[in-house]
Order: sequence, then C-alpha cells, then structure tokens
Amino acid sequence: MTPAITPETRPTGKPRKVAIIHYWLVTMRGGERVLERICELYPEADIYTHVVDENALSATLKRHRIFTTSIAKLPLAKKQYQKYLPLMPAALEALDLSAYDLVISCEAGPAKGVITRPDAVHVTYCHSPMRYLWDQYHAYRAASGKLAGLYLKLVAPRMRAWDRSSASRPDLIMANSQFVRRRIAKFWGREASVVYPPVDVDIFHRTDDVSDECVWISQLVPYKRPDIAVDAFTRTGRKLHVIGDGPMLETLKARAGPNVRFTTRMKFDELRAAYAKARALIFTAEEDFGIIPVESQAAGRPVVVFGRGGGTETVIDGKTGIHFHEQTAESLIEALDRFDAWLPSFDPEDAIANAQRFARSHFLRDFAAEVARAEAMVAADTALANAPGA
Repeated sequence: MTPAITPETRPTGKPRKVAIIHYWLVTMRGGERVLERICELYPEADIYTHVVDENALSATLKRHRIFTTSIAKLPLAKKQYQKYLPLMPAALEALDLSAYDLVISCEAGPAKGVITRPDAVHVTYCHSPMRYLWDQYHAYRAASGKLAGLYLKLVAPRMRAWDRSSASRPDLIMANSQFVRRRIAKFWGREASVVYPPVDVDIFHRTDDVSDECVWISQLVPYKRPDIAVDAFTRTGRKLHVIGDGPMLETLKARAGPNVRFTTRMKFDELRAAYAKARALIFTAEEDFGIIPVESQAAGRPVVVFGRGGGTETVIDGKTGIHFHEQTAESLIEALDRFDAWLPSFDPEDAIANAQRFARSHFLRDFAAEVARAEAMVAADTALANAPGA
C-alpha cells in the first residue's frame, strides 16, 4: 500500500495544513468511501462541508475536525439541503481557507468553488459535474413536480455559469473515469487526469458453486433502469434475483414473472455470496464509474453491462462480460443470447485480474502522484512569479 503523505514528506520540509471540501455528509455512499481513502492519505486534514449528519458518518470521518458552511444554519438543512443549491456558491466563497497549504475538493455537488491563497495547491477530485445542471437537466426537470421543475428552470442558468467559472479555480482536476473526464472537458472546458476510485476488491472471493440465476443489485430508482432487467427476464423466462429497495419496488413486482424474485436487504456476507454464486451480474444503469460491476468481477463473475458510461471502462467486452448498447429490454435480451453462447469461454480469473485494476492501493498511489504533480506546478509558478525582475 502507498504510504500516507505526512507533513514531514512535504517537498519544502514545512508542515502542511490540509483542508478537504466535500459537498455534503449525510450518508455513507460511494463518494464518502472515496473521502475515507483521501483521509487515509491525509489523517490530519480538516473537512469542510455544507451540512453534516454525525449519525451517518463512519468512524474514519469522525476522527477529523469537520466544519460546515452557512448552509447548515438554514431551516431543515440536513434534509432539504439541495433546495439551498443557489446559496451554496456564496457559502463556499465565504470559507476562510487562508491557513491551508493544500485544499482538496471532492465534487459531485458544489465544492470546488472555494477561494484559496495564490500559493496554496487546490486539487479537485470529480465524481461528476452536477448532472442536474448539465447532461441530466431535462430528465431531472421532467421527474420533478411542477413547482420544483420551475424552481430548477429559474436557478439552473446562474448555477451553470458559476459552475463553469469556478472550474478555473483548482490547479488540477482528477476525474473518476474517462467518461467523467470527457464531461469535464465539455461542460467546464478543463482537462482532467483520470484516477479511478478505490474498490475493496480483496474482500470478495470466487466459488465453484455457481447458480443458474443472474443478479441485479442497486437502488430501485428510475435512472438505474431495473425495469429493463425485469422485463427482459420476464419475457425470456431466465431466472433473475433483484437485490435492492426503492420507490419502484411494488411496480416492478407487479410486472415481474415468477422467474424474477426480490430481496430488499441483505447482510454484507450474504451480498458477497450472492455476487460469487450469480450466473452473471446485470447492470442496466449509465453510471459515472459504477462500483458494483467491479465487485462482481472481484468475486469472479461476469457482467452484462449497459455499454455507455463507466461500465465500458470496468467491464471488458468479450472477456469479463458483455456490453449492450441501448437501454431497452430488447437490447438486453439480445445481449443475454450472446452471453449464453460466450459463457463457456469465460475465465473467472480474467474477471478477478481486471477488478484488481481498481484496488485501493492503486487509488492511493495515483491520487498522491497527482497531488505531487500539482504541488510541483504551483511551486514552479510561485518561484517564477517571485523571481527578480518578474
């Protein structure tokens, strides 16, 4: 494992003060798991966020000093924080970060817009530009109620302008996938390096006790498209185990055939076993990265994945899984037919080896290397600006 960066290893030899800006801390999901690994590199860092729910945090995050922006003082902020989106730019810019030498912003909601010292290093790790402002704007408006849709229509233009202009503030941007890197270039006009997020691949293990049942694992929400999987398997009679909960549960149960079963919750050991025993994982969402397909491969099982977004980078078509190219039941059925013909040639060890590309140690190494690169860039610029006659 890459050793943690400490104040003693700072290139100048001076103690380094580090601040991490995270959009909000109200649950422990993928973005927060990445934050834990960043905290592993910088154990003395302070964390700044718009709102925090202490009861939702891991022990790792609770070890850090956590400060909130002015958003936290607003009514019902812990539950209704996203309604305060137009106020977040000013809340970020009001943070006094002048004491910090290194500022790391974790971006999926507003975080990168903080103001730092000219000689401080500011790097951004981007899970995604705000999708409800950019590529998913129309989908979010359509899914919102009339009043919420009007509100988004009114605030989005100003927020887009601030989001793009504030993208000039970090010295270096890291994207969590090539898919996100391309969106950063399109929406922000910035180049970004790719540092894949960390996945705990070593906690998964393969088994020879594989069933004839595929699994679909995630939240049962519209953009994950569980309906595609339920419809495709109902039509063909193939066995499917849907693992997850959400607002679509009852609708999906009503349209599913007897060959499709549902489990809303599992203990983690049970989930690991479900990965390992599955004929395949079915992944129908367009994700920025997507940890679930990596976990399936770490357990030695192939993935039938929608061929857009992060899944194209984590699943090798024809080696560790099969891609399908339209989010329709018909396209998935065609892919399942190809999968059945291909499966005898599948080697579980290929999937396990592919999953290792996203191991935690790789993230720690690559993230630290990008920070060091940003520090070298800023140091060179500062030296040039301070040179005699500059």
